[in-house]
Amino acid sequence: MKATTTWTQGTASVITDNRGHETIIDLPEAKGGQDLGPTAFELCLMSYSGCVNTIFNIVAKKMRFDFTALEVDTTGIQKDGAPTFTDVEVELRVESEASDEKIESCLQKTLKMCPVGVLFHQAGVNTTYKIEKLQKA
Repeated sequence: MKATTTWTQGTASVITDNRGHETIIDLPEAKGGQDLGPTAFELCLMSYSGCVNTIFNIVAKKMRFDFTALEVDTTGIQKDGAPTFTDVEVELRVESEASDEKIESCLQKTLKMCPVGVLFHQAGVNTTYKIEKLQKA
């Protein structure tokens, strides 16, 4: 696995995964950028959200339950002027006929398996979560 970042202009850069995918990172205008994309720090939090979503999907299939909607919000918190996240709140919204216990179990397994979450945990970031079970419309 390899990532390459190439400066493009101002504070903006393009990051590639060397598999044909890329994203732009930049700073907001208030910090001297042109706001052409998320900051690297925001991308880190976005990666956690995406990882939980992906791994939950995989675990749910292994547990043999379906869902019709899935959203994961991650909120990063920097307490006492910390330079990085001290806490992350994960909010999972899922529409499924599975029991609350099955969804909870799936999320617990997901949080243990999510590589991005494991990195956060190893860095000492406190993660809390909540589940909102959506009703079918």
